Amino acid sequence: MKKLELLAPAGNLLKMETAFAYGADAVYLGIPDFSLRVRINDFNLVKIKEAVRSAHRRGKKIYVTVNIFAHNKHLEKLPPYIKKLRALKIDALIVSDPGIISVIKRNWPKAEIHLSTQANCTNYEAVKFWAKQGIKRIILGREVSLKEIKEIHRAAPKMELEYFVHGAMCMAYSGRCFLSKLFVNRSGNLGDCAQPCRWEYDVSRYQMKARGHHEELELVEEKHGSYILNSRDLCLIKYLKELSDAGVSSFKIEGRAKSVYYQAVVCGIYRRALNFVVSKIPAPRIKKELSYLYSELESKLVNRGYTEGFLLGAKADQNIGDSHNKSAWEFCGQAIKSKVSKSGFQRFIFRAHNTLKIGDEVEIIRPDYDIIKIRPLMIFDAKTGEEMTEVHGGGGGRVAAIDLPPEVGIIPALAVLRRKI
Repeated sequence: MKKLELLAPAGNLLKMETAFAYGADAVYLGIPDFSLRVRINDFNLVKIKEAVRSAHRRGKKIYVTVNIFAHNKHLEKLPPYIKKLRALKIDALIVSDPGIISVIKRNWPKAEIHLSTQANCTNYEAVKFWAKQGIKRIILGREVSLKEIKEIHRAAPKMELEYFVHGAMCMAYSGRCFLSKLFVNRSGNLGDCAQPCRWEYDVSRYQMKARGHHEELELVEEKHGSYILNSRDLCLIKYLKELSDAGVSSFKIEGRAKSVYYQAVVCGIYRRALNFVVSKIPAPRIKKELSYLYSELESKLVNRGYTEGFLLGAKADQNIGDSHNKSAWEFCGQAIKSKVSKSGFQRFIFRAHNTLKIGDEVEIIRPDYDIIKIRPLMIFDAKTGEEMTEVHGGGGGRVAAIDLPPEVGIIPALAVLRRKI
């Protein structure tokens, strides 16, 4: 069976562990100094060391992002950082800046380097150029179409190709945006984007009206709120087989700032989908399964509306009417452990993230997107055993428990819960 890598984001260790539990083969992460995620990023060298140990015990991989567009001031701290990453035995570095690649080669000659999507590699001559520089993998720009991926793979068949298949899309060309720097002096190209493309703007719309037989023109100004820069989210789950056939071997999810629920649902769904793609199941069944999984992503996650991006040669796809689409389901907890009593019932212990009440319609999502449907009849304080009618997620999340019948089976740690709103 052909192995297709599922690559997930990790903003902290819990998100990393959740991604691995739900089928990710590797995660990408980085520290704020050299990564395009300064905020909502919990990693430092100590935690990267812990991440590498945990990943390698599982047979998983850690890729570290060093993908800022560096200025002179960044270069002084870079060599010692690269040497420390070498000592930690990370699996690869994700880089966009040729100067940083040169520094890496001097300080870690045998490092595996993946070219970041920020480098805007969109043609086969560029791929062949980077191959001569010792690059092991190209993370293709999201502007590359399926037809172009096939052409690139034919021209450079030995180069590993990675492609984004799910997550937020930047309205600028491969993320090269200056609006954040302009508006609030936070550079998106140094990992500190304020996401002004998600803001609501007052837009002036000018309309030309014909008047009388002489068609005199009158300029009419109308002001209204608009999310004019708000790109729809990428979702390519229906095209995984086509991408695999075109030469893509690593399928990348965006979202280091997203929740553990997002990690679990997206990784679980895409792992299941990739397993179907490489199986010997008839094509009509695969198509039906992928359509079902697409509907799950659409209805069970908050999103901005989904798009195929540029894969099929389409133009940019904006959701100008809303900042995002709401979901009828809310993330309410993550499993800590389960204990089976003498009577056979399972006491399921979880950390609450949002409100959960007795009688709520609840789904527990196990790895491989295996869903258990329940309605809790009792909720307990996990420490005292006190019965509660509801539990809330404030203050770091209260630890609660519910009892599940034997036929449900064991709920593993890191499984997530959601409730119907």
